Amino acid sequence: MSDIQGFIFDLDGVLTDTAEFHYRAWKRLADEEGIPFTRQDNEALRGVSRRESLNRLLKGRAITEAQAQAWMERKNAYYRAFLTEITPDYLLPGVAAFLGEARARGIKLGVGSASRNALDVLTRLGLLDQLDAVGDGTSVARSKPAPDLFVWVAGRLGLPPMQTAVFEDAEAGVEAALAGGAFAVGIGPEERVGRAHVRLPNGLADATVAALLERLEAVTSA
Repeated sequence: MSDIQGFIFDLDGVLTDTAEFHYRAWKRLADEEGIPFTRQDNEALRGVSRRESLNRLLKGRAITEAQAQAWMERKNAYYRAFLTEITPDYLLPGVAAFLGEARARGIKLGVGSASRNALDVLTRLGLLDQLDAVGDGTSVARSKPAPDLFVWVAGRLGLPPMQTAVFEDAEAGVEAALAGGAFAVGIGPEERVGRAHVRLPNGLADATVAALLERLEAVTSA
């Protein structure tokens, strides 16, 4: 197994959970435009870009490019208004301790998020100064499940993807990690992240860096 020297985290659902804010923003837009949109519909938007999220929300409804841009701007404005509620208390359980252990071990830390608001969220969470690299929705042209974002972040960490582990809670993110040659750590249920090398059903709440590295070693040397 390649020596893992870097961790790359997705943001929403891994370090924090702003899914409710995204849901409320998309729901408001959908209601205003007379489009049915449920929490189940929102699950299909997990881990994908804003444009792809809009495409899935539309369910085949045709709108012009100008309308699409305007709608995405409206949704983002609604979402950014909700972001003012975020504080370091919004870190998911176990995140602070896990990042601290990783840094103590000399592991480089990065974030690869499809969100164009990632820097703002990380700042409000108090995490930005703990990270060595941040990639967001503006960093690469192709979004997940293309591997480009994680490859880009690995490059900013000064590492080849094979020396990084990517933490993802979305199927598209796991596919992106695998396509890029990184080790994939799935956060959540098997039906969503079952293709990952290792799965943490409870996220980082009960995880340690030492135990995770041992599990990855066992998986890849089997």
